[in-house]
Amino acid sequence: MTQRTDTPPAWDERTQLITFLDYVRDTARAKCEGVSAEDARKAPLPGSPLMTICGLISHLRWVEHYWVEVMFLGQELEGPLKEATDDDPDPEMRIAVDVPLPQLLAEYEEQGSRYGRLLADHDLDSPAKRPIGDGRHVDLRWVILHLIEETSRHNGHLDIVRELVDGRTGV
Repeated sequence: MTQRTDTPPAWDERTQLITFLDYVRDTARAKCEGVSAEDARKAPLPGSPLMTICGLISHLRWVEHYWVEVMFLGQELEGPLKEATDDDPDPEMRIAVDVPLPQLLAEYEEQGSRYGRLLADHDLDSPAKRPIGDGRHVDLRWVILHLIEETSRHNGHLDIVRELVDGRTGV
């Protein structure tokens, strides 16, 4: 069972933010525990054919790539997000049904650990290398808060999908 806590080991702002980001990441992984390979690929919402457990975990992984590596650190976009189009805006969710959930979860966990190391040397006030749509450069604090919000919202989606595919609730 995934161990998680929202209580930080220290009360400075950075530690609190990172603790909550780790907590919502751990919650996403916990919501996947015990799901079958078949159920992880089911899309039970008629209006959301890409909304699968695999798709959501893949989306979380690639959203973090976008905000940490591309926007904050200024690196080049890679992976399925490079293929996004108006007709296929979420290729990371579409291709996820062909990837085993344990692999998606391992990649997501490894990436979160790597990002912790990459960002450790940056102050929360450090500006992103790339501007957002309105031309402003968000800071690392905003990126972390955005990832907490994004992951928390998708944890709600994981709750719904999980209940619909196998009846499991909670976590």
